Amino acid sequence: MFTGIVSGVGTLLEVQKRGSGAQIKVQTPDGFMQSENVKLGDSIACNGVCLTVTSLNGTIFTADVSFETMEHTCFAEYSRGTKLNLEAAVTPATHMGGHIVQGHVDGVGTITSITKSSEAYDVTVQCTADLLRYIAYKGSITVDGISLTVNDVSDEGFRLTLIPHTGAVTTFDNWRSGKKVNLEADVLARYLERLMESKSSFADKKSEGLSLQTLIENGF
Repeated sequence: MFTGIVSGVGTLLEVQKRGSGAQIKVQTPDGFMQSENVKLGDSIACNGVCLTVTSLNGTIFTADVSFETMEHTCFAEYSRGTKLNLEAAVTPATHMGGHIVQGHVDGVGTITSITKSSEAYDVTVQCTADLLRYIAYKGSITVDGISLTVNDVSDEGFRLTLIPHTGAVTTFDNWRSGKKVNLEADVLARYLERLMESKSSFADKKSEGLSLQTLIENGF
């Protein structure tokens, strides 16, 4: 599990195709391995994708990227030199500065505009309707591993605001209109949807629909 608070920007050194997946090699910034106490088998979020460290060599680690990950994230488009937002998995002592992030990307969005507003930047992102239903005004969203607050939602996407500090410590400098980004919705939204589906199915078996009384009786 992660928080979406990026602790370093790494560089993709190598991508080796392995069947339908790949093995990657990542150069971490100075001090990242020591400060995060990274060990073999640990999880590191790379642009929001949870990957397992399979080998370590100084400031470099390797990880395997599965077919599923290649299919549903931006990793299929990454190449040598790509910058990656890095975050080590949380510990019981981790300061919860962002929100609960699993590192399980829901889909890929597209940046449609970046506008400077005073000292901050407004960013609009387009995404599919099946992902947009999990995104709420003033809710949390993870974009390339960064925990951000949704400032507006439309029929086609959503708007974010990045403060200068966030831009300075992440890959924001590489964001452009048309760039693809990994998106992970707030996990609470997915569980709530599943819970409501289960309650609705249960209610359908006992009555003609999901009523207010049923919700009250089941703790809502």
